[in-house]
Amino acid sequence: MSANTKAADVPVLQPKDFASDQDVRWCPGCGDYSILAQVKKVLAKIGARPEKTVFISGIGCSSRFPYYMNTYGFHSIHGRAPTFATGVKVANPELSVWIATGDGDGLSIGGNHLMHVIRRNVDVNILLFNNRIYGLTKGQYSPTSEHGKKTKSSPMGTVEWPVRPLSIALGAEATFAARAIDVDVKHLEYVLERAATHRGTSFVEIYQNCNIFNDGAYGYATDRTAKPDNVIYLEHGKPLTFGRDAAKGIRLHNLRPEVVNVEEVGPDDLLIHDEQAREPSLAYMLSRMRYPEFPEPVGVFRCVDAPCFDTQVRDQVREAQAKAGDLDFDSIIAGPETWTVA
Repeated sequence: MSANTKAADVPVLQPKDFASDQDVRWCPGCGDYSILAQVKKVLAKIGARPEKTVFISGIGCSSRFPYYMNTYGFHSIHGRAPTFATGVKVANPELSVWIATGDGDGLSIGGNHLMHVIRRNVDVNILLFNNRIYGLTKGQYSPTSEHGKKTKSSPMGTVEWPVRPLSIALGAEATFAARAIDVDVKHLEYVLERAATHRGTSFVEIYQNCNIFNDGAYGYATDRTAKPDNVIYLEHGKPLTFGRDAAKGIRLHNLRPEVVNVEEVGPDDLLIHDEQAREPSLAYMLSRMRYPEFPEPVGVFRCVDAPCFDTQVRDQVREAQAKAGDLDFDSIIAGPETWTVA
């Protein structure tokens, strides 16, 4: 918006204004529908503009996302969405850049690219849809599939142990790392809004149901009767409690998390969540907590400020331009280290 444009001249957009004219083609009941709805809602809520927004994807069911958004977008190649997104953000820092990826696209062939966009702290938003299966290619096990998972590509059960996306993100020093669940729409909206307003790389793992090839993968975290004992909501500055009436909690014992009854140990013995800690050890420990041994944390694990890659690169470009002065094109191409061969 230019300085001469009055705020009143800019129309207030609704979620429907971010919907494209394309038919949404995911399987009926897919968790992707919920994610799409909440993203559109958040964009309208924060005052985003379609012409200033870009969605970039790789390959997979999640990668259809750019087609369904009334914004700019790229449907790129397998695992390389972070690379495209980095180029877009460096070239045009005024754009709000989003990456839609999945556990297959982002953590297999794209694992290297994902790690580096996070450690560089490029100002982009990463949504990793984690359904623990390859959906688009019809049900093979993925990097996040549980050990022993029987699929078309592992009929006797996979011998691999699953990748933990948030652990990887935090190991790469993510300045914003969070987890949400597709059908927990109010909490998903909250997490997406936090991610959208973060300056730097925001990484959001979204537990997403594939009702065709891995239905009920997160039933323990979505079933209304089981959920209170299996999910713990992270709130900055508050103790880690869960269960009905917050009767259970998490404390440290011999440097390990331990489930306790709050009434027996007292609230002062519980861990206090600190998403703003510069040292990410606590957030990393929380990312390792997994059902059924522990309740699985959802919410914002870490949110800190740090310099952004795209800003620093552009600062270097401006510095180089200032030093170069009025050099002509031939001089720039030839550079200072040239010689003439007799």
